[in-house]
Amino acid sequence: MLGPQRLSPAHREALDRVKSWTRQRFALAEDAALFVAEIACASPGCPPRETIIAFWTDSVRRHHIKIFKPVAEVVEADLPPAWMKNALVVDEMLGCECC
Repeated sequence: MLGPQRLSPAHREALDRVKSWTRQRFALAEDAALFVAEIACASPGCPPRETIIAFWTDSVRRHHIKIFKPVAEVVEADLPPAWMKNALVVDEMLGCECC
């Protein structure tokens, strides 16, 4: 079994930067649940590393963003515009394997 992995300061800084941009872009409250992670993808045609962002605007509305690059390479312009916030809501009936 693998133990917890330590993140490098640069990786942690990149995660925090993307979280901050996401809070600002979508006007999220400081206490709103927000998740940012970099994952590896082994599926054919999938980039080797991608950044996943999920946030909740209430207890049942989850919004989901996938950026096809490592978190350290994500720039603020990679986030969708604020007006797309409602289009990012995940319909739980459709299913989502990532988070």
